[in-house]
Amino acid sequence: MNKKVNMKELFLDMQQEMLTRLNSIRKHVTHAPTKGDAVERNWIEFLSAYLPNRYCVDSAFVVDHTGTRSDQIDLIIYDQQYSPFVFLHDGVKFIPAESVYAIFEIKQALNKPHIEYAAAKAESVRALKRTSVPIVHAGGTYPPRPVFEIVAGLITTSSDWSPPFGKSFHEAMGTLKPWQHLNIGCALDSGSFLLKQDGSLDTSTPEEALIFFFIKLFTQLQNLGTVPAMDIDLYSRALDSI
Repeated sequence: MNKKVNMKELFLDMQQEMLTRLNSIRKHVTHAPTKGDAVERNWIEFLSAYLPNRYCVDSAFVVDHTGTRSDQIDLIIYDQQYSPFVFLHDGVKFIPAESVYAIFEIKQALNKPHIEYAAAKAESVRALKRTSVPIVHAGGTYPPRPVFEIVAGLITTSSDWSPPFGKSFHEAMGTLKPWQHLNIGCALDSGSFLLKQDGSLDTSTPEEALIFFFIKLFTQLQNLGTVPAMDIDLYSRALDSI
């Protein structure tokens, strides 16, 4: 006889485990850069474990074919099928802009300075030039697909505001320019948010922050489809022999 699994308990246990781990880092790691690196690794490991294998997750810079690069990005979700080049130099990764689905800044707390900081990071990526070329398949050729807007967000352990998504949050979000807006975010012990197309917000309860964030993020990734196939010839023009 089949037995039922309590899915809600599984989701809540997952959040509690993550929260315990991050609070332990906050408590015991006093060196700020080391603390930040440890928190980033935990989020990268979490998303790498639960997202489908088609999505890669790393901390890196984003570059375009002109050689322009973004600010350093704490967490990037990207694809390597149609944009295969990921450059590794002295342990630092450079990911082509065409490969990128989503970017996140990771901080300890949700507040106005961190929203503005994450927004500036988002703008540094969205301003890069992306290419798109036709894709040849067995039955013919797919035309170049239009580039989509890269998802951007902010991930934190807690919020400096109570309630987390009240007036102060809305005022901070309302000052962002179009290329800076944040689509989604998580304050792990306080709740998560999703900015809908009509400008309104979906938010979670504190207890369901992690699973709400994950499901809403995964839905956004699904809606983006596949990244555009990059024009490798444009990147190769950096070489003297081509």
